[in-house]
Amino acid sequence: MADPKDVDGGTKSDENTKPTLEAVAEAMKGCVDCLHEKLEGSGADLVYFPTLVDLNNLQRDLIRPLSQASSEALNTLLSGAPFRAATDLKSCIKSIMDGAAAVFAGQKVYLFDAPKSTGRQVEQSETETVITGPHDGFVESLEENLGVIRKRLRSPKLKTVALEVGEIAKTRVILMYVEGIANEEFVTLLTGRIRDIEIDGVSDSNMLVQLIDENPNSLFPQYLTTERPDAVVSKLLGGRLAVILDGSPGVFSAPTAFLEFFSSPDDYYQRWPIGTGLRILRLIGFLITICFTAFYVSVTTFHYEMIPHTMLLNLAESRSRVPFPPLIEALLMETTIELLREAGARLPTKIGQTIGIVGGIVIGQAAVQAGFTSNILIIAVAISAIASFVIPSYIMSASLRLIRFGLIILAGILGNLGLIFGIGFIVVHMAGVTNLGTSYLTPIAPAKFMDILDTLVRGPFWALRERPTLSRTKNKVRTKVKR
Repeated sequence: MADPKDVDGGTKSDENTKPTLEAVAEAMKGCVDCLHEKLEGSGADLVYFPTLVDLNNLQRDLIRPLSQASSEALNTLLSGAPFRAATDLKSCIKSIMDGAAAVFAGQKVYLFDAPKSTGRQVEQSETETVITGPHDGFVESLEENLGVIRKRLRSPKLKTVALEVGEIAKTRVILMYVEGIANEEFVTLLTGRIRDIEIDGVSDSNMLVQLIDENPNSLFPQYLTTERPDAVVSKLLGGRLAVILDGSPGVFSAPTAFLEFFSSPDDYYQRWPIGTGLRILRLIGFLITICFTAFYVSVTTFHYEMIPHTMLLNLAESRSRVPFPPLIEALLMETTIELLREAGARLPTKIGQTIGIVGGIVIGQAAVQAGFTSNILIIAVAISAIASFVIPSYIMSASLRLIRFGLIILAGILGNLGLIFGIGFIVVHMAGVTNLGTSYLTPIAPAKFMDILDTLVRGPFWALRERPTLSRTKNKVRTKVKR
């Protein structure tokens, strides 16, 4: 990591240094996009980045009035709003980097905030689409994301803590919680972890969560990241914390349990039996994703007696021309599927669809006809791939796909014993994972029956009387619907 003292103008020693034009110019030395302008009339010096400020506002509210002012009237003009005095060199440089213009008038320095609004406006999330419910999603602007949450949660009890990560990048972070509902210990713990991060810069919230993980070597994501404002508001009202990182469209919440990665906001926008059915379907998809291909390898390698007699004949005929054992055959096809998935994700949308058609029809059909693989394995791999798509969280889906390879290898070596051993190892590992000190397997371990009504299933609203125990909130009641 680079030494921040060498790259950002001296963050430590300049806290008590008086800002001067020479000191700022020295700090900005080598920044060709930093503009130094001397105003006519008043004679004031102006330093700013044209790429960071709104030039229309700057021209209208700063350059034009100061150019027309005399040197005697300059200090009077700068002493009022919207100008503010810079007290030290560090804050002066930081304000310039945040989109302010520094005005040097005699021995005093004033700052004029005119940050440029860049990036896309609020629009639908492409990674978390829903059929019913709101369709707006987060964008890369911290202010926009904070605004859409405030718009949904209009209460002064929604508190925010301003933080910063990155010794060089100085990326802004906002931690949000609802006072009186969120656990104050969680607020203190998460705030401390973010403040303790020492890294050059953080580009995305999915990168930030890896820096504050309690189990950094685990395959499982430990913070739920979403691009949907309604999901974040739901978490905040449930007693969780939410963190926004400037420049990232993902907002993460904490603490998080494993089963939360299988719920979707539109579960709550449909009748509860339908929402429950969808959650159970996703959990079935989870089991199919990690086990189906491994089970195929296991039974075709060691346990032919488990296959129905009529299907066994078809399977034997299909595999008769395949030169590879089931383990190698399955690994080759799973790798091919992952290659197609990665190619489809990196290419433009229209070309990506073509890759899917080519992979699904041409390569699959040709591989069977060439004796490269059996048609039954093609079906098994395709079902596993489709099942992985029903998991709402892309990060969790990617983790499960990698786990699937491990289970396939164990099943190919030890059969069903290896498969059971692998699943047992995963359960034991998950039992040891914690998030802000809470169990990752809540409400299964420790068992919390009331939480099951809003995790494994989506119970009716009248039954969801209490907030999740995972939040450790003192204000437990959230619903008082009488039935």
